[in-house]
Amino acid sequence: MLEVDQLTVAYGQSEALHGISFAAAKNETVAIMGRNGMGKTTLFKSLIGILGPKSGSVRVNGQDVSQDESYRRVAKGIAYVPQGRMIFPTLTVEENIRTGLTHRRDKSIPEEIYALFPVLFEMRRRRGGNLSGGQQQQLAIARALVTDPRVLLLDEPTEGIQPSIIKDIARALNEIRKMREITIIVSEQVLSFAMDVADRLFVIEGGRLVHETARADTDVARIKQFLSV
Repeated sequence: MLEVDQLTVAYGQSEALHGISFAAAKNETVAIMGRNGMGKTTLFKSLIGILGPKSGSVRVNGQDVSQDESYRRVAKGIAYVPQGRMIFPTLTVEENIRTGLTHRRDKSIPEEIYALFPVLFEMRRRRGGNLSGGQQQQLAIARALVTDPRVLLLDEPTEGIQPSIIKDIARALNEIRKMREITIIVSEQVLSFAMDVADRLFVIEGGRLVHETARADTDVARIKQFLSV
């Protein structure tokens, strides 16, 4: 469903990603683990089209999207939940979710969204800026989901969120995958969260993927070494 082949990204003359290659199947969750500054956000921005590639390709369901602008990638099936969530603080919860419905004829919010995130239904008239960090993260995921994506990208979804809400988000992602059979790519530093949601884990270091493991075969101590400062 998602194929990344020899993706190289640069900021001016400075190369940030050095030939990244990985693939993720339909109904698979992949975690990209790594410390701050190792290239996770750069990778995600390049997958959604905020940063253009220097070389290499990104394919979604067999279609090359490498040269497409972000809105075209969304139309072809990629949804992106950025680091820091980026919800609209002055819009209500309901209005925030509706911003994801731009390309759909039916502008009503699917019932399954509120079933996944009951707190959003309770707070649907409340402004996004008045929600807690965890509630804002659930709102950002809900907004991405209504675009009906094939591939859902989540950049650092647990950042600044209390442990009980992290568990709720992990449960919701597993439920989403079961319901929609979509591919989920998550960048993360919290190993327990990655182990709750991911089928496979990669480690990114210095703009390169340096380690890959299936969840069942994960050497937790080794991954923690990569994540320690």
